[in-house]
Amino acid sequence: MPAPATHWFDPATRPVAGLRDPSVADLANRLPRLAARARDVAASLTHGAHGRRRAGVGETFWQYRPFSAGESAHRVDWRRSARSDHLFVREREWEAARNFFIWMDFSPSMAFKSDLAQDYKIDRAAVLGLAVADVLVRGGERVGALGATPALRARNIVERLAEALSARRTDAMDIPPAADLPSRAKLVLISDFLCDFDALEARLRDYARAGAQGALVAIVDPAEESFPFDGETLFRDTDGGAPFHAGDARSLAKDYAAKLGEHRESLRRLTQKFGFLFLLHHTDRPAAEAGLALLMGLNEAGEARAWA
Repeated sequence: MPAPATHWFDPATRPVAGLRDPSVADLANRLPRLAARARDVAASLTHGAHGRRRAGVGETFWQYRPFSAGESAHRVDWRRSARSDHLFVREREWEAARNFFIWMDFSPSMAFKSDLAQDYKIDRAAVLGLAVADVLVRGGERVGALGATPALRARNIVERLAEALSARRTDAMDIPPAADLPSRAKLVLISDFLCDFDALEARLRDYARAGAQGALVAIVDPAEESFPFDGETLFRDTDGGAPFHAGDARSLAKDYAAKLGEHRESLRRLTQKFGFLFLLHHTDRPAAEAGLALLMGLNEAGEARAWA
């Protein structure tokens, strides 16, 4: 029978990943198509609920908002307030561009797609990362590929990042790279995060020490949660390790679910420890759904720090 593929955690909770697939090797050939999809997703996000605009130091008028108790009276716009029974504050738009760096995991464990999913995890990571980069640049931010390019404000940021990623795909690692980061850099890390947990923790600690914050987006194939395997099953390792033979795969489902839950909870605690957002994105859901949640989360976090 054909050998199915999934992710299995050994007793040390180290992942053994899915079936090796040519989607990693021919990524460069597919990047133009993925970049086009990313632009479509970015267009839907640009016209959605997200907006980079936020209150802060700047010269450009943004909006009036109601005066809040406890604020200094000098913030009241008396001309606008005179036309109403309420007091209003004139807000300016935050104009300092931030430096975002995006990393997409192109390691072998991302070359997985079940019959329940719309995309390979590696394709979804590329589309999501490139789309978010496009929206951020259109919103006035600077964006680069983590460890590969400087942060740029370029209209063709999708093509620039795709070119950089294509050149570096053979160096694919399952944890984000070490990098010299500018002050207060924002990171977007997209992966399945089925990696060496201690190595990931060390890398996030390095980022936090450099003053960086941001978000981790865990890409999940729905089969990795539902474990739809039964009977005699062979699980193969994308990284070239020994295959795992299960005489009755269904008997492993309960232990598998427990290990997956432990791993995910450890990721949540880790991101909270270092001040990162943690989001899950399932590949049976639209990429725009994850993009919107990510952009809104980054925007809200940025506003909180701006007012702190």
